[in-house]
Amino acid sequence: MASHDEQGLAPAPFRAARAREAVTRYRRVRQGTLALTRHLSAEDQLAQSMPDASPAKWHLAHTTWFFETFLLGPRLSSYAPFDPAFAYLFNSYYEALGPRQPRPERGLLTRPSLDRVLAYRAHVDDAMAVLLDGGCEGFAELLDLGLAHEEQHQELILMDILHLFAQSPLKPAYAPAPALPVGRDPGKVVQVAFDGGLVEIGHNGDGFAFDNESPRHKTFLEPYRLADRLVTNGEWLSFMADGGYSRPELWLAEGWARVQAEGWTAPLYWEEGPGGWLAMTLQGRRAVAPHAPVTHISFYEADAYATWAGARLPTEAEWEHAAVGLPTTGNLLDEGQLGPAAAAPGPGLRQMFGDVWEWTRSAYAPYPGFHPAAGAVGEYNGKFMIGQMVLRGGCCVTPDGHVRASYRNFFYPHQRWMFSGLRLAWDAGPERASASPANDSFRDDVLAGLSRPQKELSAKYFYDAEGSRLFEEITELPEYYPTRTELALLKDQAPEMAAAIPTDAALVEFGSGASTKTRLLLDAAPQLGVYVPIDISQSALDAAAASIARDYPSLRVAPLVDDFTTALALPSETEGLPRVGFFPGSTIGNFKPDEVVAFLAGAKRLLGPGAGFLVGLDLAKDEATLVAAYDDAQGVTAAFNLNLLSRINRELDGDFDLAAFEHRAIWNAVESRVEMHLVSCKDQIVGVAGHSFAFTAGETIHTENSYKFTVAGFEKLAGQAGWKLERCWESPAPSFAMVLLRA
Repeated sequence: MASHDEQGLAPAPFRAARAREAVTRYRRVRQGTLALTRHLSAEDQLAQSMPDASPAKWHLAHTTWFFETFLLGPRLSSYAPFDPAFAYLFNSYYEALGPRQPRPERGLLTRPSLDRVLAYRAHVDDAMAVLLDGGCEGFAELLDLGLAHEEQHQELILMDILHLFAQSPLKPAYAPAPALPVGRDPGKVVQVAFDGGLVEIGHNGDGFAFDNESPRHKTFLEPYRLADRLVTNGEWLSFMADGGYSRPELWLAEGWARVQAEGWTAPLYWEEGPGGWLAMTLQGRRAVAPHAPVTHISFYEADAYATWAGARLPTEAEWEHAAVGLPTTGNLLDEGQLGPAAAAPGPGLRQMFGDVWEWTRSAYAPYPGFHPAAGAVGEYNGKFMIGQMVLRGGCCVTPDGHVRASYRNFFYPHQRWMFSGLRLAWDAGPERASASPANDSFRDDVLAGLSRPQKELSAKYFYDAEGSRLFEEITELPEYYPTRTELALLKDQAPEMAAAIPTDAALVEFGSGASTKTRLLLDAAPQLGVYVPIDISQSALDAAAASIARDYPSLRVAPLVDDFTTALALPSETEGLPRVGFFPGSTIGNFKPDEVVAFLAGAKRLLGPGAGFLVGLDLAKDEATLVAAYDDAQGVTAAFNLNLLSRINRELDGDFDLAAFEHRAIWNAVESRVEMHLVSCKDQIVGVAGHSFAFTAGETIHTENSYKFTVAGFEKLAGQAGWKLERCWESPAPSFAMVLLRA
């Protein structure tokens, strides 16, 4: 759980501002809880429908007890407990704090009355205002925990009320039925690929997190794929129609025993009516919407469905690795829909946050190095790390701002009253390499390159998901000047560059479009009609396209999975539109001069007559500056170079020993280029895709050229490909240029 300025070292104005922010946040969360229950009757708030649920009145009191017990009692000397008996009535599971009302018997607490519980809340809120008025130094972490705890109970209130109302023959609605977007067709499932590798998961230390999200640690992932959206009710109905609940071969043994013992034939709250299946919702009993995500299913049901579908559930590490970097927005509580909605159209992963909690195949267990906090507060999570399964992503009744990519929810595998659903996952082993033309090209190029006297690998294969991540890290290094100088140039000159883009034009980026540079141009050119990123890596392209589509909702995004050096056709969305190419980042420097001409000629054919082409060029400069940019002191560029061998091992059944190769960068003044090599540290034989390649100690694989240009020299190369240099923008030293070519 994150802590901020626990020592009180911040300047006084900052501490005062934090105190005001804490008061505002406290009031907002506490008032939010009351808003959820205000329209419920006293009878609604007393009843308990099952041992796993609690009365709404108890939730209101328990969350108040938390602040009284952990904050007011120890920290406000003038505080007088509202009623000492409440310590027994409203303790949940804190053994260190003494005995308590048994959980299955919370519904027997007719006293205190609802009015007295509300008075208890007001009493504690008044005292908390006094405490927070003096600042929150020394207990900011506990305050964050208390507010996050209350937000969890906001979700539990709605879960428990739904379960309670579902038991009534009247099937009352908690709230009026809004126009839920459940009718739109989410489309066929698309499998989004991830390369896996050695990744980090867990909270990164920025802001609040529960202790079960830490420590952040490394874990290895095999290549995998995730469905781009959640499983729908319509798909679940197909599972049911195919005998899903009557086929033991689909079920784990414990799950099958539960199906037989409890007579499961459909998700919780479903019942078959004369006109089809109905489900109890927070809006009352409604017809099951085929396109909405299925919910209120157990882990056992989710696992059986995945088996039936020829898939599996993702691990929590896979889910988090895929979710990192995505906005934590979606159909959450503040949307007011109070039910899962059909997936909106769009590229990349959809519905990662909100709608339904997504079951994973991971057991709820401590991360390596986890230690509970000392005292009663240490009971919050740690003692439950047995026998439960992890869910990720939040749901339609999770408060906005509560979840994050590292958030770990957990329930027992048989439980169903929460808003739980599933997303399918698949392994993506070596067989994936032969599943697409792009991977066939990768194999052919690698085998051809390693067969040459000077072994070489094409730099275009650097940029799988991990390579793209490492390159983004490289761009932040102090030695790597190209990105800083190009960004400064774009920030200063993007409006002039955008002026060369016609209205409703298609911007075709030769790359995945993951960088800030893309956004600088998009921000400056609102007249664009279509954005087409081209990249050979499905995973990198999916992530970038999804991000652009979210942040520029009025811009059509039409990603193209292809080798941008050989692509022959653009997506149909560009037909009849003027076209402008965009190739930032000096990537063109990776090509030899004759390859530059061939690439520019191919780009001219792809973009068509009259097209413009914005190309970034790193200009020639002193050797020390150049070599340092490609051999940084932190070793990030070395990891980037070696990642190419990891990709070969993963996708082409290679057996490169990464420890037996090292990174080297040199300046070749004759060719005006920086060269990157991987140097064999010993005599060795390496296998790739069924072929063997011998290396002697000191032999290198030439992985990248980064040519440094003069504007006049590049103009000559462009002319050979049929382009004319129309405009040039150049930065101060270390110099970088952006040129506009015209077909």
